[in-house]
Amino acid sequence: MPTCGLGQLGLFIGLLVGLFTTGPVWLGLVLGGLVIGTLWGALSPAAARHRREPDYGLFVKSDLVRRALAEAIAAFALVFAGAGAIVADAAYDGVLGSVGIALVFGLIIMVMVYATGHLSGAHINPAVTLAFVLTRHFSPRDAAAYIAGQLAGATLAALLLLALWPHQPGDIGATVPSIAPWRALVYEIVLTAFLMFVIMAVATDVRAVGGAAAIAIGGAVGLDALFGGPVTGASMNPARSFGPALAAWQWDDFWVYVIGPLAGAALGGFAYQLVRGGRASVGAPTTERRPVE
Repeated sequence: MPTCGLGQLGLFIGLLVGLFTTGPVWLGLVLGGLVIGTLWGALSPAAARHRREPDYGLFVKSDLVRRALAEAIAAFALVFAGAGAIVADAAYDGVLGSVGIALVFGLIIMVMVYATGHLSGAHINPAVTLAFVLTRHFSPRDAAAYIAGQLAGATLAALLLLALWPHQPGDIGATVPSIAPWRALVYEIVLTAFLMFVIMAVATDVRAVGGAAAIAIGGAVGLDALFGGPVTGASMNPARSFGPALAAWQWDDFWVYVIGPLAGAALGGFAYQLVRGGRASVGAPTTERRPVE
């Protein structure tokens, strides 16, 4: 019997019993019959055979568009959570602190890698996408769509934060170095190289434990943010910096957060290629369906 039929049967039973009762007891029996019948229908093997998964993919025909949309959603989550943590910390007298903010960044990357890794590869970062192109793990054509999605998602999240916090606490999470720009550039290069080295290991090497990719990548982001956050904001991601910079119109030394992550990701990617060796790379999967940040 279909799920709806079992639910109606439950309601009918409740109504029959309710005919011989009055007041709240009658109402309770009716609702009870409906709930029991609906649960019975939802959990029964017969209903499982009649259930059909809706195909929401019909609304987006292109596989590349779907993957780029997944990237946009992940980048939105990164900025809304990460930059939002900076905003909340500034608005509430340092309630989170640098450790709390680093934890938020690490956790949101971890959960988004788990959520979108099988959909798009979870790059969430133009620097990572370009590094995969340079190391021949990703298509340049697909990279353009990915980067557009990442920038769009990050920008939408930052604009939403601006709408929620019009007085702009913490500059909506914009990254501004606390040291000389050239020193901040070195920091961003090294931080991103660390991150990309980890990503290359878990996303392209068959010897790595793929199931732990999200934990490793989120841990790398959180670790970098712990010691680099107070210095440069530990961006490691041009999209993450672009959205808040646009929303707060804070462009001081913004070039650091473009050149640094791009150079660092390329450095980290080539460094792993160097130490991995040619033999291990044979048959290594591409990053299009493996989780990477």
